[in-house]
Amino acid sequence: MIDITLENFETDLLATSAQVPVLLDIWAPWCGPCKTLGPVLERLEETYGGRFMLAKLNADEQPEIAGQLSQMFGVRSIPFCVMFTGGQPVDGFVGALPEAQIREFLAKHVPGEGELEAEAEAQEAEQLAAEGQLDDAIARLQDALAKDPANDEARFELIKLLLAEGAADEAQSVYEPIAPRATGPLAEQRVAAFGRYIEALQQARQGRSPAELAEAIAANKRDFAARFELAKIFFAAGQFTQAMDELLEIIMRDKAWQDEAARKTYVAILEVMTKPQPKQAPTGKPVAGAPGAADKPQLEIAGKVAVTAADPVIDQYRRKLSMALF
Repeated sequence: MIDITLENFETDLLATSAQVPVLLDIWAPWCGPCKTLGPVLERLEETYGGRFMLAKLNADEQPEIAGQLSQMFGVRSIPFCVMFTGGQPVDGFVGALPEAQIREFLAKHVPGEGELEAEAEAQEAEQLAAEGQLDDAIARLQDALAKDPANDEARFELIKLLLAEGAADEAQSVYEPIAPRATGPLAEQRVAAFGRYIEALQQARQGRSPAELAEAIAANKRDFAARFELAKIFFAAGQFTQAMDELLEIIMRDKAWQDEAARKTYVAILEVMTKPQPKQAPTGKPVAGAPGAADKPQLEIAGKVAVTAADPVIDQYRRKLSMALF
């Protein structure tokens, strides 16, 4: 538990909430219900074992922060609790709620024990894969998914490693639980992309060799079937730019070929290449007109999450696709 002031609001609350949910308890010494709620929250923080952090703010001593949050949520009384995640205030509750109701509130924002363990194992797997220890990385990711089947990124990384090992059938088994999310009106592009990735390896085993396909393309540059087959071989082998180069040749000559199969596969490759944004500490700027702005640290209630630099190869190939289409 930490006490929040203007001086540490950004570093100890906003930045921390980019890594772990932070529940801010706004209280005052004269508030009777606050004295009831406080010990319950402290006990829950200990019970949850680091899955969320409790922060406390004295409304009498820090009226700037309390006032802005109260205005934001339309609240005029305390105790008032605000949940911060990703550098943003996302939810809250008012009053000295019973412990059971607070647990219900926390369940909406605080990860389960299995989720945290799975995330840690997924991070270990990434390091192992970078060091070339693929078998160990695969084992870590399998364990992570067993603990948290909803961890999509661990699932996608496991599929990538299995495909790199040529284990298309195993990758298909890992993919099956999320396969329904790749179709229908609410189809998820990233899920669909990994379905195409698996399909590329499955089909690459059954078709012509790269040499045969190159010969067919040399004889007829508009042999789109051969180009598409070759692109999928490159895709399956993780040679993503070579795959997209072949697909571009189709797109530039016939955008609608085979129900835009070349464009859809190109977009899938970009999606597979793109890594999800890591959690970052927010970087803030002062709120205009904050009380005492001239001589006190200034406040930003909602932090701006720093965005990592884009991948230049992905950006380059996005531009190529845009130029080919438009």
